[in-house]
Amino acid sequence: MPARPHIVVIHRWRARYAEYARYLDHRTHTVTYVATEVGASAVPPEAAAVLLVDATDDLPAVTERVKQLAHEFGPPAAIVALKEDDLLVAAQLRQEWGCAGWTPGELRPYRDKVTMSGQVAGAGLAVPAFTTVREAATVRAFGDRYGWPVIVKPRTGSSSAGVVRVDGPGDLREVDFTGRPRLMAQSFDPRPIHHVDGYFDGVTLGPYRVSRYLNTCLGFRGGTPLGSVEEDDPGLVRAVGAYAVRALAALSDRPVVFHLELFVDRATGECAFLEVGARAGGAEIPFLWREVHGYDLMEAAFRLALGRLPRDWPAALAQPGGEVAGWLLAPAPAQRPCRITGAGSMLDREPGPYAEAVLRPGEILPAADAYYEHVGGRFRFRGRTSDEVAAAIAVTARDFRVSAVPL
Repeated sequence: MPARPHIVVIHRWRARYAEYARYLDHRTHTVTYVATEVGASAVPPEAAAVLLVDATDDLPAVTERVKQLAHEFGPPAAIVALKEDDLLVAAQLRQEWGCAGWTPGELRPYRDKVTMSGQVAGAGLAVPAFTTVREAATVRAFGDRYGWPVIVKPRTGSSSAGVVRVDGPGDLREVDFTGRPRLMAQSFDPRPIHHVDGYFDGVTLGPYRVSRYLNTCLGFRGGTPLGSVEEDDPGLVRAVGAYAVRALAALSDRPVVFHLELFVDRATGECAFLEVGARAGGAEIPFLWREVHGYDLMEAAFRLALGRLPRDWPAALAQPGGEVAGWLLAPAPAQRPCRITGAGSMLDREPGPYAEAVLRPGEILPAADAYYEHVGGRFRFRGRTSDEVAAAIAVTARDFRVSAVPL
């Protein structure tokens, strides 16, 4: 790299999911940002430049901004994106500018849900039946063969956007097949959905934690709270970890910070694949890892994007056990954008969260693309056991109130 390398960061968060100024010295590097208007407020003041786009997953718009930055500061030595929807944009730009890191082809198994399911199934692991779909007749035939309900969703996407549960042929009218050819159908698995977050070095797991969703991401789209609590059963954690190693190895032998979702039988430890992302988990996961577990998954992903290895993690984090973390998201109280008219703090309650992000009356909840960030309320929990944390989440979900009026 040149004496003062030019690093481009693609960024959309308002909250400090990533602490860029701590990850990279902005005085010894020329660090520039391509950001949304909402995300620009979180860019470190030491940034050499910030150029705005309406959406950071708009490849032509981001490409033009990177060209402008390269004209002023020189060709980028690295291009970093940490949000799932921005990963392919960064990969495409890295390829164009000759930067190290994931190429679009290498990243595809982590973005295309048909590709990832096929590779995991090809490794001999349990995966619900799936197929590509372009029309209602394909879903009807799939449901008749594998049973109803059927989940229809985009092959690429995040935060359950565009996902539809089809309980029978009569519900196919709820699916929009026009102009959306990249869809897949997946057999419904009723078992609890879990997520595994951590670091995979290409062969084995580094630090990881297994968590159980409380409600579902699809239900959150429909207006119900969404929570998650880490599992404290060592046997279950090891069983899920063993499946995770094989699933990740089926996709790539590159080091990766990952967010893996599985269907899990908690009595037997048996797993079936749902999907995976080559990035740190969303919602409150990055904060919990920093605050409860003492390790920054976002920093690990940032370092990988620069061609460096992650920092060493605490020895205790390499094994199941220790303090249990969890989180809760309350849905938006009105169609976004909206102005908050009332919200109550849940801090200093017993049981309750140790941290929260709740807007004050008069503040605006924007219709921003970081879907799990801009919600009715975000809460973080810690405790001695999974049951203790789950109980605190349940009480907070029951008692929290927020109101708003649409703009």
